[in-house]
Amino acid sequence: MRKLRGLLAALALLLASSAARADPVPSLWDPALHPDKPDLGALKAIRFLTSDDYPPLDFALADGSLAGFNVEIARAICEQLQLPCTVQARRWDTLVEALETSKGDAMIASMRATPDLRAKLDFTAPYYLTPARFAALKSYPQGEIDAKALREKTVGVIRSSAHERFLGVFLAQAKTRPYEDFVALHKALKAGEIDLAFADGLTLSLWLGGEDAADCCAFRGGPFLQSRYFGAGVSIAVRKDDAALRHALDWALARVWAQGQYTEIYRKYFPVSFY
Repeated sequence: MRKLRGLLAALALLLASSAARADPVPSLWDPALHPDKPDLGALKAIRFLTSDDYPPLDFALADGSLAGFNVEIARAICEQLQLPCTVQARRWDTLVEALETSKGDAMIASMRATPDLRAKLDFTAPYYLTPARFAALKSYPQGEIDAKALREKTVGVIRSSAHERFLGVFLAQAKTRPYEDFVALHKALKAGEIDLAFADGLTLSLWLGGEDAADCCAFRGGPFLQSRYFGAGVSIAVRKDDAALRHALDWALARVWAQGQYTEIYRKYFPVSFY
């Protein structure tokens, strides 16, 4: 928890310094730290496991090759470590078993590190977070979104989601209107049936930048990062007995950020930043 609080504090500082930018890219790594390159020992290559049905994180191109944010981050890691690597797609429900049985060395598939998974696997520090965000029609005024701002406002959420629970506890002044899925929520926002939508920032960012939104809407307020509701971020998984690989991946991720590769990859796949 201490490490997570530090990460969130660093993110808050970065966002504050770039508030005027339309596409903030957060740093989850302390720029003041310059750790030595780890001893890779007998490590000769890295076999990454991912899925191929979660665009823009990981997906298959027409020729069968893999692309996506996760895939390019994996390849950037291998560049930093100066190691050959492969990125292999497997069915989502077989990924954990494949890693546990050494069919791969690391899993980079946007799989949340739940307590059950942490009992089986080890994880790097997060390489992206999944904040909750408010979105509204572009005519909605700019400004912070807090309890006062939401008084008498109608906010759409996905029914029974963490976002609905969060509103009920911390922003109960809003009139919450639940929807069964993102399609219905987006349609209601676009049609002006609700004042704001409150949902997963990544999913909202993809919709805001897509054809269906037709440039109707934009984020309002800042990201909500309470880990109890929205998770502690997404990490790369390795086997419990692979501490050396985890250390190497953490070192390489920090280098990918420090040398600007992370920002380039992030903006390529998320032109509407979800932070």
